[in-house]
Amino acid sequence: MLTKYGTDNIIVMLAVAVILFVIPFFIGKNYTYIIFITLSLILAFFTFWFFRDPDRNIPISLKEDEALIVSPCDGKVLQIIDAKELNFMGKDVNQISIFLSPLDVHVNRIPIKGVVKYFKYNPGDYIIANHPKSSELNEQTHIGIENDKGKLFFKQIVGVLARRLVWDIKEGDTVVAGNRFGMMKFGSRIDILLDKKSEIYVKVGDRVRAGETIIGKL
Repeated sequence: MLTKYGTDNIIVMLAVAVILFVIPFFIGKNYTYIIFITLSLILAFFTFWFFRDPDRNIPISLKEDEALIVSPCDGKVLQIIDAKELNFMGKDVNQISIFLSPLDVHVNRIPIKGVVKYFKYNPGDYIIANHPKSSELNEQTHIGIENDKGKLFFKQIVGVLARRLVWDIKEGDTVVAGNRFGMMKFGSRIDILLDKKSEIYVKVGDRVRAGETIIGKL
């Protein structure tokens, strides 16, 4: 299944793939035929691969315990550090950063059940997403969710290749852990910021899957 969040990109990229495929029929079948056909197939394959949106086996435990945090994205745990978040959490926090390569599924999912209490979009730079400064300077969204168990704050952050964030939530929305809410186009990362007293179930280097991997508990 392809994601609805990439429909515009999918149409454009597949149109380009078709154009590349038919060009050799107008310029003659020589060595250029192989080049254009190869480029066409590579682009079509990448389009279907990058914009895939597989179903996930969302843990039943998320419905039973609102304190559990499920990974909002696929990727690799890049760092777990001390941080400060004053806009929503209002204090020192723990930060889990997950890096997505262009090969990962880029559809994002809600990490905890609750109400969106804070949302802000910040346009910015395009530093490579695994650089420490990308968390501060790059284009990003800031999302704060609260439930009876506590608060959680997270950021969609684009990288040097990613040039667009997509989301379909806003302040006041009631959200369910594991549900899709948006996408980051191409290489990117997500930072999850949680209370210092929260439990963290992952470590640096772990691979996580959106909507499936329980990464911590409020």
